[in-house]
Amino acid sequence: MELTSAADLDQALGFTIPQRHARGRLVRLGPVLDDVLAAHAYPPAVERTLASALVLAALLGSTLKQAGGQLTLQAQTENGVIGLLVADYKNGDLRGYAKFDADRLAELGPDPSLFGLFGKGYLAITFDQAVTGERYQGIVPLEGESLGHAAEHYFFQSEQIPSVIRIATRHEAGEGCVAAGLLLQHLPEGEVGRERLHVRHDHPEWEHVQVLAETLKPGELTDPALPLSDILWRLFHEEAEVRVTEAAPLAKGCRCDLTHIRDVIGRFSVEERAEMADDNGVIGVDCAFCSRIFPLALDSFTTH
Repeated sequence: MELTSAADLDQALGFTIPQRHARGRLVRLGPVLDDVLAAHAYPPAVERTLASALVLAALLGSTLKQAGGQLTLQAQTENGVIGLLVADYKNGDLRGYAKFDADRLAELGPDPSLFGLFGKGYLAITFDQAVTGERYQGIVPLEGESLGHAAEHYFFQSEQIPSVIRIATRHEAGEGCVAAGLLLQHLPEGEVGRERLHVRHDHPEWEHVQVLAETLKPGELTDPALPLSDILWRLFHEEAEVRVTEAAPLAKGCRCDLTHIRDVIGRFSVEERAEMADDNGVIGVDCAFCSRIFPLALDSFTTH
């Protein structure tokens, strides 16, 4: 197979293995991840979890076929240490944030489990199609050892698409954070004439590539010196053909906009805006994603 060199960081690389009726994505984040995380001073356990969510958002979002579509991940629980975790992808832009209880987190130790962080939480995955306006959402319990395992449950339970999702993070002292992931899926019904696997008793094609994908090591995923194309070569070089798409760049994109915020606040009544304002007559709108505060003076709004 022919593979071209891809940039090592902040890229999504797509591929298909036609004879195995499988497709996938490889993603590795570096500076973009640092930019997103820099907006908040997250403890290591929360940083790793949010980094994993951003990788997962990039893996899933980069599969959207319609330009302008959006993929949103939301992990939530009523009594977990992390009460809310959000990450989304749109046109190659990523953003995310987490709300957590710092005191309870400190009691869990340096390496808490997914259950320790969320308890009995759930993962919602939402695909918004820009052209058709359609929205698809699936909700599954936050089960397994990682967000990747929970997403595997989502695809198998909601879409009957067996999937392998592997995510790894690394943040060594004095270096930036690196997070990366692999998504591998059997082609769903309607693509190249394949039937869904749940109606078959055996599926050796999928089992073959699944075994190969599960040999991927976390250190390989997060090694910036190892091109993503080389990872594909290591995993699938014995296949007759692997088709690789051009690597797509990933960037930080909060999408907070003062004009949009002013328009939203302007829809409230004069009385409601007055209640929002501080003693100086200023409404402070806080963006949870980028941790910026947008000040809007009451007297800057028209009163008709």
